[in-house]
Amino acid sequence: MEPWRFKFLGYQMGLARPAFLALCVAGALVGALALWLALRRRSRVRAFITERLVDKLAPGTSRWLPATQAGLQGLGLMLFGLALAQPQCGTTSELAKRRGIDVVVALDASKSMLARDVQPSRLERARLELTTLLDELKGDRVGLVAFAGDAFIQSPLTSDYSAVKLFLRAVDPEQMPQGGSNIGEALLLARQVLENADRGSKERVVVLLSDGEDLTGEVDEAVAALKEAHVQVLTVGVGSEQGEPIPVYNRRGEFVDYKKDSSGETVITRMDRAGLAAIAEATGGEFFYQPRGVAMAQVLERVEKMQKSELESRVTVRYDERFQVFALPGLVLLVLGMVLPSSWRRRSA
Repeated sequence: MEPWRFKFLGYQMGLARPAFLALCVAGALVGALALWLALRRRSRVRAFITERLVDKLAPGTSRWLPATQAGLQGLGLMLFGLALAQPQCGTTSELAKRRGIDVVVALDASKSMLARDVQPSRLERARLELTTLLDELKGDRVGLVAFAGDAFIQSPLTSDYSAVKLFLRAVDPEQMPQGGSNIGEALLLARQVLENADRGSKERVVVLLSDGEDLTGEVDEAVAALKEAHVQVLTVGVGSEQGEPIPVYNRRGEFVDYKKDSSGETVITRMDRAGLAAIAEATGGEFFYQPRGVAMAQVLERVEKMQKSELESRVTVRYDERFQVFALPGLVLLVLGMVLPSSWRRRSA
C-alpha cells in the first residue's frame, strides 16, 4: 500500500505504512468485545443470586474492574496500530550526493558460453557472479552490453541495479541474431555507453566477461579507442584452457548433441588467456581468472579501490517520524491492562 500524504493545520503529515491501521480497528473490536463480556458477567451472576446476596456469595465480582482492563488493552492495541503505521509530521530537506564510478559490463552471449566446464554453464555462472557484484556495489552506475556476432546495449548506465538484473536474465545465446563472437564491437559499444553518460565519473571501467574467443579480429581498434578515452578494461576469463565441447539443445531445452564443424568434427572451445590478458594490459586494466569459476570478487576489490566521483546530487525531502508518541503510551496501557485484576476480594480482619 502506498504511503498516505496530507496536510493538517498547515503541516505536512502522512502515514508511511497505513495498512497497519487495521490493527487499530482490531484493537477497538477486541476492547469492545472484552467490555461486553465483562458487563455480561455481572448480569449473569445477578440472574442466579439476588442483589443483596451478590457481595456475600460472589465477592469480588466487579463490573468496572474488567471493563477498565478491557478498555486499557483495547486502547493500547489501537495506539500500537498507529505507531506501526509510522505517522509522520513535518519534513526536513536534505542534499543527497551519490558518489561512484561508471562501469559497463560486456557479457559474452555466444554459443561457446553454453559450454559446461564451469557449472552449470559458462554463461549461467557469469550471470550468477554478476548478480552478486550488483548486490555489492554502492553508488556506482552500471550499464550492460551483450554480444555474440553483434553487440547490443541491454541497459544504459543506471544506478537501478534491479533493472540491470532484469536485463541480465534476458541474455540468451539462442536469441542472438548473429552467431560468432565479436569482442571488438562489444568494447566499442561499451565505450559509446560511457561517452554518452551524463556527468561521467573520473574513472571509467569496462568489465569484459568472456572465454576470449574472437572470430572477427577487430579487437586492436577497440583497445586503441578505449586507451585513448582513458577507460580501463578488466577482463574476466570464463572457461578452461583445456577446452570443452559446446552442447546443443532443442526447443524444449533438452540436450541433443555437441556442436560439429563442417567436416563433422566436434567443436572444442577454449578460453583465450593470452588474448584477454593483452586487452587488459593495453588499457591499464587487469586480467582475472578463477579455475572452474568466475573471479568477480577480485573485480569488486579493484572497483572499490578506484577514485569515486560525484555522479548525482539532488534535494530529497525526509518526513519526520512520530511513532514514539503512540508507541510508549500504547505500551503503558497494555502493561496496566495486564497487571490490573479483573476482580477484588476484601481481606478478612
